[in-house]
Amino acid sequence: MSPTLSDPVPAGDGFTRRATALTAAVRATSPLIQCATNQVVANFTANVLLAAGPAPAMVDVPGEAGEFAAIASALLVNLGTPHEAQRVGMLEAVGAATVHGTPWVLDPVAAGAVGLRTRFAHELLTHSPAVVRGNASEILALAGTGSGGRGVDATDDVDAAVPGAVRLALTATRHDGAAPTRVVAVSGAADLITDGRDVIRVGGGSELLTRVTGGGCALGAIIAAFVATGRVERMTDVESVAAAHAFYSAAAERAAAGTPGPGSFQAAFLDALATVTPADIGAFVGGHARVARVQDAAEPIGQNPRGADAGDTR
Repeated sequence: MSPTLSDPVPAGDGFTRRATALTAAVRATSPLIQCATNQVVANFTANVLLAAGPAPAMVDVPGEAGEFAAIASALLVNLGTPHEAQRVGMLEAVGAATVHGTPWVLDPVAAGAVGLRTRFAHELLTHSPAVVRGNASEILALAGTGSGGRGVDATDDVDAAVPGAVRLALTATRHDGAAPTRVVAVSGAADLITDGRDVIRVGGGSELLTRVTGGGCALGAIIAAFVATGRVERMTDVESVAAAHAFYSAAAERAAAGTPGPGSFQAAFLDALATVTPADIGAFVGGHARVARVQDAAEPIGQNPRGADAGDTR
């Protein structure tokens, strides 16, 4: 059964101000983002981070991945090309991240479609990622309500993933009334971000982003940077992830406005990541972000602390 949601309302001035401030803080502080990512997108991911302001470190080698996770601001684990040595390095990294309180993002590329990485993604979930980011089919597969997409491509739309995303977020929620502990983000025509309590939709962006290798994968690194900085700025993780999506979509929209195709778009996108201003993000959030409350999760896994603070995203 699908969760019952309240009528969505525009994100409030409070969230808009915090998203604006967070964008400025990411640029000002340049968080160090460790990326254990796939070989196809490593270069593009590093360039996206550099353009946006954070510092990339592509460290996934067994023997040093865990050591680095202890000093990184945040960690991205992306399962796009999960060869054996990388899987060992990823487990070292997430183990150290858990011990040292380093927030980390899981991108379960093609989960559900391929057995090895599906099993590995489930194993990684036991190490408490702060954020799970993927397409609709990947999220449904991890939630146990879907069989995956066509390779790395989704065959489900974002709306279909709402029950699975809420379910997956609630799986990690503590049972003592504390704040939600996991955010699930689903990319699509309008992105969906939820902690099992609030559901934030961020529209805008550009379809051209799906025509560039690594467009979604690099978003995971940007999310890691926003969550790390957001925790310093005392923002909730769900707000930080939504702000990251708004930042990424605003840059994609700007890049697409002056480019005829994927090739020129890729270069323009890097330029846009470097030039969109915090004020641009505030304006984008005001026009593209809407928030709904989960009123009845229908199939909760564990006990959801509803009745606590709403996260002030309105």
